[in-house]
Amino acid sequence: MWSLSAALSLLLLLQAPPCRLQSLSPVKLRLVGPGSRPEEGRLEVLYQGQWGTVCDDDFALREATVACRQLGFETALTWAHSAKYGQGEGPIWLDNVRCMGTESSLDQCTSNGWGVSDCSHSEDIGVVCHPQRQRGYLSERVSNALGPQGRRLEEVRLKPILASAKRHSLVTEGAVEVKYEGHWRQVCDQDWTRNNSKVVCGMLGFPSEAPVDSLYYRKVWNLKMKDPKSRLKSLTQKNSFWIHRVNCLGTEPHMANCQVQVAPAQGKLRPACPGGMHAVVSCVAGPRFHPAKAKPGHKESQAEELKVRLRSGAQVGEGRVEVLMNHQWGTVCDHGWNLVSASIVCRQLGFGSAREALFGAQLGQGLGPIHLSEVRCRGYERTLSDCPSLEGSQNGCQHENDAAVRCNVPDMGFQNQVRLAGGRGPEEGVVEVQVEVNGVRRWGAVCSDHWGLTEAMVACRQLGLGFANHAIKDTWYWQGTPGATDVVMSGVHCSGPELALQQCQRHGPVHCPHGSGRFAAGVSCTDSAPDLVMNAQLVQETAYLEDRPLSQLYCAHEENCLSQSADSMDWPYGHRRLLRFSSQIYNLGRADFRPKTGRHSWIWHQCHRHYHSIEVFTHYDLLTLNGSKVAEGHKASFCLEDTNCPTVPSPSEWHGKLTLQRVGRTDRQMY
Repeated sequence: MWSLSAALSLLLLLQAPPCRLQSLSPVKLRLVGPGSRPEEGRLEVLYQGQWGTVCDDDFALREATVACRQLGFETALTWAHSAKYGQGEGPIWLDNVRCMGTESSLDQCTSNGWGVSDCSHSEDIGVVCHPQRQRGYLSERVSNALGPQGRRLEEVRLKPILASAKRHSLVTEGAVEVKYEGHWRQVCDQDWTRNNSKVVCGMLGFPSEAPVDSLYYRKVWNLKMKDPKSRLKSLTQKNSFWIHRVNCLGTEPHMANCQVQVAPAQGKLRPACPGGMHAVVSCVAGPRFHPAKAKPGHKESQAEELKVRLRSGAQVGEGRVEVLMNHQWGTVCDHGWNLVSASIVCRQLGFGSAREALFGAQLGQGLGPIHLSEVRCRGYERTLSDCPSLEGSQNGCQHENDAAVRCNVPDMGFQNQVRLAGGRGPEEGVVEVQVEVNGVRRWGAVCSDHWGLTEAMVACRQLGLGFANHAIKDTWYWQGTPGATDVVMSGVHCSGPELALQQCQRHGPVHCPHGSGRFAAGVSCTDSAPDLVMNAQLVQETAYLEDRPLSQLYCAHEENCLSQSADSMDWPYGHRRLLRFSSQIYNLGRADFRPKTGRHSWIWHQCHRHYHSIEVFTHYDLLTLNGSKVAEGHKASFCLEDTNCPTVPSPSEWHGKLTLQRVGRTDRQMY
């Protein structure tokens, strides 16, 4: 028998007209539940700082389509009733949701109202979206991930415990600490697994985890608990000191995607970590951050394995994803691209998990084939080639769909050891570095002798400012920081991949004949740059040999297109053997390619009746198998106009579409 009040409540609920929810901004949605695919799962809504579910009553394809579009997908494929993706927790925020199908967010549809529902969690709705992202949806970020009750798990760090770990600038082993609601907490080690460690290491920029000596750390813990001078015992009795429990699958890009229980189910009445201690993690750094001694055959096996690379990224660990297949580099289509697949790429390259998976060629369009599409990594794979995928040509992908990634990288502390001073903005100025002088760390300038674009590139990368526009040797117009004008680094010679100037070769004792002041090294940095790539296949297809009389090569000689040996010949008698080919060069970067000098400095060449904007645009060298040069040539640049665009881009894309076509000659004297 129902009570009278229950009957009245039911009557009022049945008679209540559907209401349209009022909110200042669209509510946040997420898909959760078993499985790693981002396009399907239990639908949850964030309202008043708390995640809740949606009841399956009246929910159909139109409602699923609105939810999927709000989540950044093209459309919905289907929906799933009766908690197919598991029962949620917390409130059931929405019930009897009805959409027209044209709404931009779920809260624009009609429903019973926030929290008004007669459902249980056995009726939680799930949706399956089409994996293709909307054109305006640019990336999937871990910064969008929210932890329990919508509160953000902001950061994670390792607190070194052993004295040996404290001495290293790169901390790879220590107690796990999580920043939750602005405060650092330690994580209880009860039920801690290697999968949890893998996720923590990935967030910190490390590709893998290693086992720890738990017995030794337990002894250290027990000694601290018995030490009367230690505050540890009193701190551990407070639940605010702990994260109660973490349960990860090992495939998550961020701990916020794991099952995290901040406090026990009974709240303050139950200790958060009874009899336990802090979880300890040991991470393995990638070879670029912690080079190991090479073993016989190690270099070859590593080269064989690294069939993926990143291109056109302004920072370490970011770029357009390219894979090597059939001896040719190609790109990956962004259809189905997500953080899980992006994390496989990052770990394969020696970085941590992915912090952002980018769509729509945001880091530049590639060249050549599109090898892969619909990449479906589960998170356990060792390399991208282990993941199920389709050929890129099967679903109409274009290079405007090229996928990219930003990976988590270890914090080496290098960014705190360099700065710029005196420039007009934060991206330019005199380079000042911090080095150890007579056992004391001090700031100073860099000698500009041998300072070039390669060194400037390393400096800008270390600063986190991207690429180098200019390497400046004469900086009299920039005032350095008072007290840091003395030269503390000279003879700097970088090979290119270094993460910091301190890793480059340099003089032992400082030797700078010009001294400091106006001849201190400076840089101008930019977050985007051109990236010129030659079409090597076209060179191979068009190359041929030609014997040509010297009488027909006066113009080529005047413009220095022939090798130096042509200067000593008996002109106009004799002839040269030329290797001729067509050269097609693409700008795949995100900035225009322009000559360093302005129009007023371009040089007129009467012979071919055109200006040279760059006297040496390209060097061509013909090498033997052992690397010996047997022929040489070069080409000047005589125009900077688009002469051939493979596709018709939108106006906003023209800056990255510069194509330079040249006919080149590589010349040697005929013997």
